[in-house]
Order: sequence, then C-alpha cells, then structure tokens
Amino acid sequence: MEPPEQSVAEEDGLPPALGDKDLADAILHRRFCPSLITTETWEGFEFAGLRIRITESTDCYGAVLWPSALVLCHFLDTHREEYSMEDKSIIELGAGTGLVSIVTALLGAKVTATDLPDVLGNLRHNVSRNTRGRCRHAPLVTELTWGQGLEERFPRASCRFDYILAADVVYAHPHLEELMRTFEYLCQERTVILWAMRFRLDRENRFVERVARTFDLELLYDLPTLRIRLFRATRKPRLGLGDGDRSSAGPGPQGTRLPVSPFPICPKSEP
Repeated sequence: MEPPEQSVAEEDGLPPALGDKDLADAILHRRFCPSLITTETWEGFEFAGLRIRITESTDCYGAVLWPSALVLCHFLDTHREEYSMEDKSIIELGAGTGLVSIVTALLGAKVTATDLPDVLGNLRHNVSRNTRGRCRHAPLVTELTWGQGLEERFPRASCRFDYILAADVVYAHPHLEELMRTFEYLCQERTVILWAMRFRLDRENRFVERVARTFDLELLYDLPTLRIRLFRATRKPRLGLGDGDRSSAGPGPQGTRLPVSPFPICPKSEP
C-alpha cells in the first residue's frame, strides 16, 4: 500500500494545512452562475454578505479571474476582526477583474485598484457596478505600471497604505523585478502585504525567496489542493530596533514564519 500523500506544508516541515480540501471547497463555493441566460456573460460571487457580478475579458490574462483572488477574498471576509478593512487605506496591485478591490471596498476600506491601461476599462466597469451605493468609500481605479512613476503617482508624503493586496501577480512574465521594486516602494513601516499566489514554476519559488530577503514573510494559508499559498509580509525592522518595533508592523495574528533560505519548493503544476 502506498503511503498517504503529504501536503506541501508537511513536506516542508511546516504545520499541516488543516482541512485543506474542505477549505478549498468552501472558497470555490463562493462562486455562483446566472440562473437565467442573458446577453452579458458574467460570473457571480458571494462575499461581505452581498452578491457580486464579475465580467471577464479573454483579450488578456489580466482581465481573467484566477483562483488566488478567491482565496484572498475568502480570507479577508472570514478574518474581519483580525484584519479589519474598515476605513483602512488599501492599494491592490494587478487588480485585474477587480474582485479583491470590490470585496475590500464592501468591507469598508478606502481602495485604490491599479492595473495596466488595457485592463482598466473592464476593471472600472466591474468596480462601479458592484460598489456604487454600497460602500462607505468610493474606490479609485487608476493606472500603475510596476516600477514606473511611483514617486509621481504615489508620493510617500501623502500616500500611506495600511495594506497592499495582490493575487496571482507572479507568473511567467518578465517584470518580477519591477514588481519587487513596487512592493519595496509602497510598503512603509506599518504596511502589511497580503499576497496570494499559485505555484506553477520554479520562478515563483525564486521570487518568494527574493521577497523573504527584504520582508518578514509569514504563511497564512497553505492550500495544496489549489496549489495556492497566502502570505503576509511586513518590512524587516531596521538595524537597532528592538522586538517591540518588529511586532508593531500591522495588525493580525501571526502565521507560520518562514525561513529566508532555502524556501520550500512547491510541487509544479500546469498553469
């Protein structure tokens, strides 16, 4: 008889993911389909006690909804006390269809949803349709090309974000260094990065190692069933700062603190 299959966490010496398949099922069941055939193609999701309609575009990867967004939305919706979004300043990188930005806005955040110019039309449509008249703060949708014009578009003196959110922004594209520079620029002393990612290739593992050299990285969700992990990252304390300063960076419970090197290698899978 073959031994039972181990989760990624067990192979890496981390605590096993409790109820991985049940959690994955709960996340995927947030989706619903239209009950009637309509002229517009859309998918439905239930978060923050509301139904959300998302229109995708097949013209580019950025306008397609990927499962990592569902994982991040589910986490925020089920951890409202530890990670309260009310009146928090949020920026999402690579917002795509806008689901994460929409959910955080519905949870009370001041949201800035960003992406490349060719994605903004569909992004604005989804954000406007799902947040108008429902949110305390109207979300802002704006262009952001990673690593470019950051000081002009987001001057540090006036743009201070409590959270940086990202879902499935790391894959086989040539702009990972620009993404890293954007994380580094936008993340200030008390900023928390919540970042969900699906592991496909070794490139993803190398990027996580790169992030762990600059940020304190913790594992919040490990979902081998979906090949997705959710991370929490905060700036490493400056030299000379004590443990008290380390713990002051952002709210929320502590996850599994990860080693800087070597970072666990996740199984490869097809995109």
